[in-house]
Amino acid sequence: MSGLKRKRNVLNVKQKLEILLELDNGESASTDAEDVLNEGNTISHSAALQSVETLLDYMGQRGFDYGDITAVRKICVDIRQEMNKQQKQRLITDFLMQ
Repeated sequence: MSGLKRKRNVLNVKQKLEILLELDNGESASTDAEDVLNEGNTISHSAALQSVETLLDYMGQRGFDYGDITAVRKICVDIRQEMNKQQKQRLITDFLMQ
């Protein structure tokens, strides 16, 4: 059994960026991810953030235009802000439920 390899569906950089841009616009990424991977799961903020940071590393290595890199960095900031907002909401809810 250890010799068997599991087939893994992976989004390419363009697909990830399109999904992240939709997330940035407040849309759900589940439809696009489902189309690509045939899965109905939404992308978590932490997974999206990791993908964007990986994309930034790639862009830096390949010498992408500064404006493009800045736009992708803004997506990182937006994802972090949304993560912080949701964490604050959870803390408030937890406090009120006590």
